[in-house]
Amino acid sequence: MKCTEKFFEIYGRDTCGTSFSPYRICPIGAHSDHNLGKITGFAIDKGIHIAYCPKQNGVIEMTSLQFPKRAQWHIKEVGSKTGDWADYLRGATWALAREHTLSVGLCGVIEGSLPIGGLSSSAAVILAFLNVLCKVNQISLTPQELINIAFDAEKNYVGVNVGTLDQSCEVLSKKDHLLYLDCKDNHYELIPTPENMKPYKIAIFFSGLEHSLAGSKYNMRVDELRAGVYALQAFAGIDYGKFGEANARDVSYEIYEEYRDKLPAPWARRCEHWYTEFKRVEAGTEAWRRGDIEEYGRLSFESGWSSIHNWESGAPEQIRLYEIMRETDGIYGGRFSGAGFKGCCMALIDPSKAESIAEEVERKYLTSFPEMRGKYSFHLCESADGVTL
Repeated sequence: MKCTEKFFEIYGRDTCGTSFSPYRICPIGAHSDHNLGKITGFAIDKGIHIAYCPKQNGVIEMTSLQFPKRAQWHIKEVGSKTGDWADYLRGATWALAREHTLSVGLCGVIEGSLPIGGLSSSAAVILAFLNVLCKVNQISLTPQELINIAFDAEKNYVGVNVGTLDQSCEVLSKKDHLLYLDCKDNHYELIPTPENMKPYKIAIFFSGLEHSLAGSKYNMRVDELRAGVYALQAFAGIDYGKFGEANARDVSYEIYEEYRDKLPAPWARRCEHWYTEFKRVEAGTEAWRRGDIEEYGRLSFESGWSSIHNWESGAPEQIRLYEIMRETDGIYGGRFSGAGFKGCCMALIDPSKAESIAEEVERKYLTSFPEMRGKYSFHLCESADGVTL
């Protein structure tokens, strides 16, 4: 790993350990978790590594192989976010310190094994860092505590209206299993790949664009959905509280059907995505249990369509990648990965056709966007276990 080499270059000694958190994909269940929906997902065998050693003076000093400038703060004085790459780590320090006493800092080097954008690298960075910070401070967290603290860091410190999809996939996942998670009560199931299922691998197609959730329309879309839900509650005479506490999960599909024509069109489209995605997750989960990867993939393609037309996300580059995936032989299904404003697309594919898939998608994509030559990339991945130290 390059992070261990860089650590030695900076500090003149070997690392004391490394932490790894995988990236994640969510074939069905996107734009749902923040309103207590259901999701399906996997961790993949690419992610974030951190090489580290403890610092007894409480100072945290972090270097990234992807971003310039070393970041430094004290565990007792995290301060406000600064808008740089290390805000996610500051947020992790802040969130962990709200629950546990910290006395030991650390120095470390962060390395990402894929380009940034669409695989929840922000959650992976937070989780890998939290694992190290807990290790050096002799703090033991349950998986759910780790998920909750990582969620707190990204939502309440960094300021992104996330749910728990990313953190849950990156903590709870198990290789060769589908994670089926209910974000309302955190109940989850790991469904093994059935023996009768056709072989599959996970393909990642990077558009060449990078993005930041905090600077995208992500928060606006969540607010639009919540506004629609708030209005539905009022139309139906349901007691409602604060705007930020309104959740689509608390309003039935029947109420949505009855009053959706009264909603402003953008709010109605956001609700349409959420309610139909909920149904797709349940149908996709049953398809997976049966070993029907074609049906699961078809529903993932549907999810991508709804993200474009109902959630209204997707940069032109991503939309073109999605269109190419739909017409490429050997791809069972796929969609945008991440918020869908830039970044990448993911797909479940027939491994025997991986080479022809890679060639066809690249040729068609670079024909449409020749300026992305050298930036676009294809990666073949496997499912993986959740975060490890």
